[in-house]
Amino acid sequence: MRIAVIAPGSMGAAIAHRLASRGAEVAITLQGRSSASAARAAGLTRLPAEADLAAWADTVLSVVPPAEALALARRLAPVLVPRGAAVAFADCNAVSPDTVKAVAAALPGVPFADVALLGYPPAGEAPGPRLYAAGPGAAALAALREYGIDWRVMEGAPVGAGSALKMAYAGMNKGLATLGAAVALAAEQCGAAETLFAEMAETQPAILAQLRQVMPGVPSRAYRWVAEMREIAAWMGDNPFAPAFLAAAEHYEALAADVANPAPDGMAARLAALFRKA
Repeated sequence: MRIAVIAPGSMGAAIAHRLASRGAEVAITLQGRSSASAARAAGLTRLPAEADLAAWADTVLSVVPPAEALALARRLAPVLVPRGAAVAFADCNAVSPDTVKAVAAALPGVPFADVALLGYPPAGEAPGPRLYAAGPGAAALAALREYGIDWRVMEGAPVGAGSALKMAYAGMNKGLATLGAAVALAAEQCGAAETLFAEMAETQPAILAQLRQVMPGVPSRAYRWVAEMREIAAWMGDNPFAPAFLAAAEHYEALAADVANPAPDGMAARLAALFRKA
C-alpha cells in the first residue's frame, strides 16, 4: 500500500510513522513546511511536492488544519481526478459536512472517505486515534488496519456523516475545554479560582480530571482550533448555541496570538498557572 500523508504536522507525522513502522510504503512532502515539520518527518520518505505525492500514491490521507482542507483537494485535483479509481482520498480533517462535501465534489471519480479522526497521535505501541470512515471509499481503505490504523467503517453512511461525528465529538470535548478555560479565568479575576477547584475536586472530580488532562496542550493547539470552532458553528446552523462556538473561535484566536507573542500575564501563562494549582 503506497500511502501519501499530507501533511507532517503532529498528527500527520505520527500516523505516517505508524504506517511505515508496520510495513506500508509511506511518503510525505516538506513543501512549504517548517523546520519543526522536518524534524517530525525524520526517517520518512520524502517527495518534492504535493503533486508528486498525488501521482505516486494509491491512497492519500489529508491531515491538515480545517481551513486548508478544501484548498488542498483543489490543488491535487488536476493530478488525482485523471487517475480516477486508481487512487483513494481520505479527508481526515475537522471540517463540517458541507465542507467535506465540497472536498468530495472537487475530486469527482476518486474513491472518497469522509473520516472523523478522534483521539491523540499514535505513539509507541499505544493504539492511537480512532478513524471513523463514511462514504464510498470507506470500506476500500479498511486495509489500513493491517498497518496499525484503527479504521472503523460507518456502514452505509454517506459523505458528511464522518464529519458530523467529528463536529459532535469536538463540540463536546473541546467545548468543555473552552468553557473550563473561560470560567477558570473569570473566577481567577474575582479571587474564586482556588475555591472553585477545591469544590470541583470534591463534587465534580471527573470533570476536573478531564480539564487537568487537556488544558496543558490547549495553547499549542489553539491556532488549529480557531477554524474548527467555526466549522462546528456552521454545522449547527440555526441552533441557538451556534454563536457560542463562534465565541470559542475568538477565544482560541486570542490564545493563539498570545502564544505567538507571550506575555507573563497573558492568557496562556494564566491558564498554565491556574491548572497547575487545580
